[in-house]
Amino acid sequence: MSLDVLWFILIAVLYTGYFVLEGFDYGVGMLMPFLGKNDEQRRLIINSIGPFWDGNEVWLLTAGGATFAAFPNWYATLFSGFYLALFLMLLALIGRGVAFEFRSKVDSQAWRNTWDWVIFTGSLLPALLWGVALANLMQGVPIDAQMNFTGNFFTLLSPYTVVGGLSMVLMFALHGALFLSLRTVGELQVRARQTARRVGMWTTIVMFVFVLLSYFFTDMFTKIGVDPGPVPVLAGLVLISVAFFIRVKKDGWAFAMTSVTIVLSTATIFLGLFPRVMVSSTNPAWSLTIYNASSSHYTLTVMTIVAFSLVPIVLAYQIWTYWVFRKRLQPGGHLDY
Repeated sequence: MSLDVLWFILIAVLYTGYFVLEGFDYGVGMLMPFLGKNDEQRRLIINSIGPFWDGNEVWLLTAGGATFAAFPNWYATLFSGFYLALFLMLLALIGRGVAFEFRSKVDSQAWRNTWDWVIFTGSLLPALLWGVALANLMQGVPIDAQMNFTGNFFTLLSPYTVVGGLSMVLMFALHGALFLSLRTVGELQVRARQTARRVGMWTTIVMFVFVLLSYFFTDMFTKIGVDPGPVPVLAGLVLISVAFFIRVKKDGWAFAMTSVTIVLSTATIFLGLFPRVMVSSTNPAWSLTIYNASSSHYTLTVMTIVAFSLVPIVLAYQIWTYWVFRKRLQPGGHLDY
């Protein structure tokens, strides 16, 4: 396996980890104003992700840094072409992080309500924009022979990409509701499970529509990349199984199934793209690939040594964090947010 291929796989793994872990964070943030009927419940919901949300964002930082170092031309085209969308995402993430820290600094319901809606917006907008971005990577964007993005912000918006954004919002909302059912007890747990059942139905429908549209609006099914084989079919079957596990109150299995769905869906996208990293809708020959967008062999070698030395430490730390904060949250307990 060449280092170009290896780093393409590693970046796919990093984005997959980000979507699985930060996905339930976004889902919890989107559902918090609706599931929390009073301030104590809202604080309980925020505390469910309190020990994890900032650590989960490390996956995005690492993925972005790895993209910059391993495939600088991909990074340059992607971040310049998607600049406004990524800037909006950054503002949303900043507001979300500030809201987590500020909402309980003033003993005022109006103050806390304001920051609650900042958390909602800061969770909804990134989820929507990530779905739009992935749909654009699959559909292709205007790129010229010099690897320059020649469109604008509105080029990224189309019925297909909006459906992609909506499918990711619903997927993360379902993922977050199931995470809450694992982390809470009593009334809040019941409400989270009921929400997961309702959202799950719409998630399945919209995801099916998105896959159907992908057949007409992308070349993912023409086997230009690696044939994903049964992976997308398996992703659909796993998603359908979530409803069964919710019905029998197997919240852990349901959460595991949404996690697997996200993993298999992301794998399908990267398999369909390979060896491309950005598809040119102007001329397929001008698409960016892992070969014309990569760094030198020496750079990739050094990166590989560093990654395999440090990544296990980060993984061990995150696993330890989830283990320490594994217990369910009880009403009336200590609340930090």
